[in-house]
Amino acid sequence: MRIVCLDLEGVLVPEIWIAFSEASGIPELRRTTRDEPDYDRLMRFRLDLLGQHGLRLHDIQRVAGTLEPLPGAADFTRALRERTELIILSDTFSQFAKPLMEKLGFPTLFCNSLITDPDGTVTGYRLRQQDGKRHAVIAFKSMNMEIFAAGDSFNDLRMIREADAGCLFRAPDSIRQSNGDISCVDTYDELLARIDAFLAG
Repeated sequence: MRIVCLDLEGVLVPEIWIAFSEASGIPELRRTTRDEPDYDRLMRFRLDLLGQHGLRLHDIQRVAGTLEPLPGAADFTRALRERTELIILSDTFSQFAKPLMEKLGFPTLFCNSLITDPDGTVTGYRLRQQDGKRHAVIAFKSMNMEIFAAGDSFNDLRMIREADAGCLFRAPDSIRQSNGDISCVDTYDELLARIDAFLAG
């Protein structure tokens, strides 16, 4: 069986932290896994900023709930799911991903979770698994599945390299240039064509 594993933010939906940065007026929150390879350092930076500005989980959820899939993403997801199973492997958080999953037709999502106080203050985060994207691909392969993987950030590289096939999608130049062994496409039509070739192979 051949299945597809995709990143979420930047691939199918906007970057939630960038949208929250714009809504909150805190430009430092624009930093994402496209910019910072060390996920723990990035999250500690974000949590410090939330604490400094007195922002809580419901503030992020309010912004996330207003977002729509990227143009063409819903049609792409629908077409892909007619072909095979789609698994979203993301470092987003379950507490604010659900509205976006609904708009994409509820594909399967493996992601992380935030730790909060009763008043909604975000005090930490809990990884589903260390290096979870890569380990998910390894687990699927152990069940005799063949995997196509795609993403746009530093934290997608190990997943893509572990998969049987894959590519970057709309990755920034810094990631493309430093990972020349991984090809990159920039449209959903190109990505679907890559997947069709994988499924037909």
